[in-house]
Amino acid sequence: MSNGRQINFRQRESVEGGLVTRRQSCLATRVLPMPKKNDTTKGGKREQLIDTALRLFARHGYRATGIDTILAEAGIAKMTLYHHFKSKDELIVAALRRRDTEWREWFTGRVTKRATKPRDQLLAVFEVLEEWFRNGDYHGCSFGQAATEFRDPKHAVHKMASEHKQQMLTYFRGLAAEAGAKNPESLAQQLALLMEGAVIHMEVFREPGVARTARAAAQELVATALAR
Repeated sequence: MSNGRQINFRQRESVEGGLVTRRQSCLATRVLPMPKKNDTTKGGKREQLIDTALRLFARHGYRATGIDTILAEAGIAKMTLYHHFKSKDELIVAALRRRDTEWREWFTGRVTKRATKPRDQLLAVFEVLEEWFRNGDYHGCSFGQAATEFRDPKHAVHKMASEHKQQMLTYFRGLAAEAGAKNPESLAQQLALLMEGAVIHMEVFREPGVARTARAAAQELVATALAR
């Protein structure tokens, strides 16, 4: 009796174990595992979503890129998306924030490599601008596009776009002040407008050389602003 019960128990355990295994296997093919709440490391689901969204937004725009397209491209389940972002707009803001940090770090780093003196850096800005234009993966200004698609100044996406432009203006202002400009704010505004104009020209005509034209104009502005 004792052996019979043991055998019976093992058989039952084996059968039930098989059912559990098959059920778990089935679930795994339909629903990706939920990431940890603070999964923001490189390669994590949150970062993967942002990476994919950035690529698709750059190519197709923000409103034209649907959530389902992002999920299909990333290979991530919708429940995982909403674990990290309450809405598509929140994902857009997160993507823009990442783009802002990475792009400004790259841009200012390249300017510093090209020139060491603040006055020269004010002009090197436009050399790096041309470098950006000639990048094979150039898709225009993510922030200008965002502001265009989300025109309400109170919208979170528009605010993020505006924040980036303000950061660039602050960068120009800092360089102008270090270079000794009598009115750093005025020079910063002028150079920012030159840069924006060059970006728009590049969008329309696809002529990277426009950055050199902008540099020539900037040289005149800088010389005037720094004249003693």
